[in-house]
Amino acid sequence: MRGRQRVQDMVLSLAVIGVLVGAIYFFIPHDDSAGAEKNAVKTVDYRVEITTARRAAPYPVAAPEGLPPSWRATSVSYKASEDGKGGAWHLGMLDPEQEYAAIEQSDAAPKKFIQDVTLGATKAEGEQAVGGKKWDRYQGDTYKALVHEEPGVTTVVTGTAPYGRLAELAAALVAKKG
Repeated sequence: MRGRQRVQDMVLSLAVIGVLVGAIYFFIPHDDSAGAEKNAVKTVDYRVEITTARRAAPYPVAAPEGLPPSWRATSVSYKASEDGKGGAWHLGMLDPEQEYAAIEQSDAAPKKFIQDVTLGATKAEGEQAVGGKKWDRYQGDTYKALVHEEPGVTTVVTGTAPYGRLAELAAALVAKKG
C-alpha cells in the first residue's frame, strides 16, 4: 500500500517515538543540580606529591596553606628535568566560583617557562603586591597570570580566575624545601 500513508499514521509514529524518548529520559539517571557541575571535576590530594617535589627540587616548592575548603585541587605533578638539576611543579585548582587557577614553578629559563604555562600571555601594565612581594601581571587570550621571579626559580599563578583570586592564591603560597 505504498503511497497511501496518511498524516494520521505519521502523527501516531511521532507519538510512539515521543513516548520512547520520554521513558528513556525518565529512567536514565541524570543530575541537573548546581552540585553536579561541582562534582564533575575530581578533587585530588596533593600531600604526597608536594612532599616528593620539595625533596627533589633544588628550589623551595610553593603550595597553598590556609585556603578555605571551597578551593579544590584538581591536578598535581612534579617533573624533574632531564639533567636532574631541577624541574617543574604544577598544582591546578578550582576557586570558589569554579574558575581555574594553577601554581606553576620551575628553575627553567623564565621567558619560555612563562610563555608555556600562561599559554602565550604577555606582560601587562602594572604590578600586584602580594605578601610584601611584587608580582608582574600577564594577560593572554586564555589565561591571566601573576609572575614572581627570584634567582633560581620562577613562580607563576595563572588561570581563568580573575586577578583578585589569583592574588588570593598567591598570598596563600608557602615555599619550603624538603
